Amino acid sequence: MSVSLPLEVPTLSPYYQKLHEKIVSALGEATLPSCLSCGVCSGGCPTGNIGAPVDPRKIVRQLLWGMEDKALGADMLWLCTMCGRCTVYCPVGVNMGDLVRALRTQLAEERRVPENLQKVVDLAIDSGNNMGISREDYLDTLDWMQEELQAEFGPEAGIPVDQKGARVMYVINPREAKFFPLSILAAAKVFQAAGESWTLSSQAWDATNYALFSGDEQAGGILVQRLADEVAHLGCQELIMTECGHAFRAIRWGPEHWLGHKLPFPVRSIVQLMDEYLAAGRIRLDPSRNSELVTYHDPCNLGRKEGIFEEPRRVLRAAVTNFVEMTPNRANNYCCGGGGGMLSLSEFGQERLAKGQVKVEQIQRTGAAIVATPCHNCVDQLNDLCRHYHLKVKVKNLVELVADALVLDHKE
Repeated sequence: MSVSLPLEVPTLSPYYQKLHEKIVSALGEATLPSCLSCGVCSGGCPTGNIGAPVDPRKIVRQLLWGMEDKALGADMLWLCTMCGRCTVYCPVGVNMGDLVRALRTQLAEERRVPENLQKVVDLAIDSGNNMGISREDYLDTLDWMQEELQAEFGPEAGIPVDQKGARVMYVINPREAKFFPLSILAAAKVFQAAGESWTLSSQAWDATNYALFSGDEQAGGILVQRLADEVAHLGCQELIMTECGHAFRAIRWGPEHWLGHKLPFPVRSIVQLMDEYLAAGRIRLDPSRNSELVTYHDPCNLGRKEGIFEEPRRVLRAAVTNFVEMTPNRANNYCCGGGGGMLSLSEFGQERLAKGQVKVEQIQRTGAAIVATPCHNCVDQLNDLCRHYHLKVKVKNLVELVADALVLDHKE
């Protein structure tokens, strides 16, 4: 049921006037007044029925009419995963994800970011990565994975670090270095098989940017600039991001927003690069090595926000024998519930698991044994959902499935 708003906008307090200026700067003059308060956005939100529901209309009405200053800091702004599904359904295209993020910038200025989310951002700024991994531990992990790579490809294979003049600089999620080193190995196998000129950095290697979620504009700019500076320092031609949805969104959207200019080099996901390798015949795959039924989860930041829909599907169809789509999918796909910084917000742990119930049901309907997704946030959330809801499926990144299916000339 729609809610009628007064015909004349009331005089706003200085606080709300400041918020309006932020919204206009981020989204344009017509964003708030164009809202019809029709409720379609709430219907599009898969988390509207959890214990602490997110109602996009309430956020818009509060901003438009200056209701209850204290409500700006309410849980609703942090429970929103900024997935953008409500915008897909909005008849006038109000971008609620970007609107929520713009509001979080105000909370960040007021130092009202939830403690654990702020810690992740601060740790990335202070230590160089969001998990505080030491340079020694990081390099030890790379040495370990290089030994594994050489065992399969021979002693000439390697995981290059600080290789100046390499065509590609590859950056990873710290969770790979700490918990999922086989994802690093999988990427190295793909690069080796493709004959790619590539390198990792020993200094700026963290792809993630949780300032995208916290609203910390200064930190977002610092983290983007670090990657840009390292690409220039190593003389690389292209920055390739690991399978991390928010990291990809931050490096594609952030430079113009935080730095005021575009980056002087292209930025792509490793999923896009693998799609290119397959099209050019630089890698060959035997899909029979991945014979279990596989479905695909579209990460919100990679899919709805950046339009990367078909490349991962082409890669999967080449890498696995049996692929089945979730319904709905692509722009209509449901958020897994782990975005928007939710994985760092331990105070909302139960809400995060509740948000994922619709995703669990979606996976169950496919009958798949493996869920593939090119996003580490999604991998972590999906694994948590599997444990919580006793869902017996495996969760994998695409690069792992591709590496398992590689046909190597020296082993034919």
